Amino acid sequence: MGNYPVVVLDFETTGLSPDQGDRVIEVGAVLIENNRITDRFQSLMNPGMRINSFIENYTGITNDMLKDAPPVPEVMKEFASFLGDHHLVAHNASFDQRFLDAELRRVRRRRVRDFACSMLISRRVYPEAPNHRLESLVLHKKIKSTGAFHRALADAEMTGHLWVSMIRDLKETYRIRNVPFHLMLRLSKVARKGVPNFLEKFALEEG
Repeated sequence: MGNYPVVVLDFETTGLSPDQGDRVIEVGAVLIENNRITDRFQSLMNPGMRINSFIENYTGITNDMLKDAPPVPEVMKEFASFLGDHHLVAHNASFDQRFLDAELRRVRRRRVRDFACSMLISRRVYPEAPNHRLESLVLHKKIKSTGAFHRALADAEMTGHLWVSMIRDLKETYRIRNVPFHLMLRLSKVARKGVPNFLEKFALEEG
C-alpha cells in the first residue's frame, strides 16, 4: 500500500463560504502512516460570532460549547504545525481546502501540499456505490464508524479508513504494488469510463 503519511482532515463551519465571512468552528484530523491512524488532532474553536440554529442542529455544536473554546487563530497555528508538510486528504476537499487556506492566511501561514479528494476518487474506485456521500460509503464498505457524522474528528477518522480501503482495493483489483499520492490525485480527474484503462496502464508501467 501507499506508505507515505497523509493528514485526513475535516472542518465544521458557520456556513458554506469563507468568502462570505463564514468561519471554522471545529477541526478534526488524523495522521495516517503505514496505512493506520497514528495521531489525531481535534478542537472546537470560537469564531467570534454566533452560529445559527441550522448549524447547531446539523453538527450538534452549540453556541454554549463555542463560548469557552479557544479562538480560531490560536487553534489554526497549532493545526498548521500538525499538518507539517504532509499530503492532505478530505471528503469533498474543495470545501475544506477553501476554509483551510482562508484561515491559514489569517495567521500568516500557508498550505504547502495538494489536497486529494476522497469523494472524487471514490466515484472512480466504487462506481457501484449507491452514492458517494461519506455516510453511504461507510455503510457500503462496512467501515468502522462511531455513528457521529458531522463532527470533525469522527468524519476525519471515517474518511481516513475510506482512504486506506481505496488503496487496498486498487492494489487488489489492478495488481498495483504501490499506490503513490500522485496516482490518487490523477485518478480523481480521470473520466469514469476511462478508469480501468488508466489503472491497467499504470500497473503495466510499474512493472
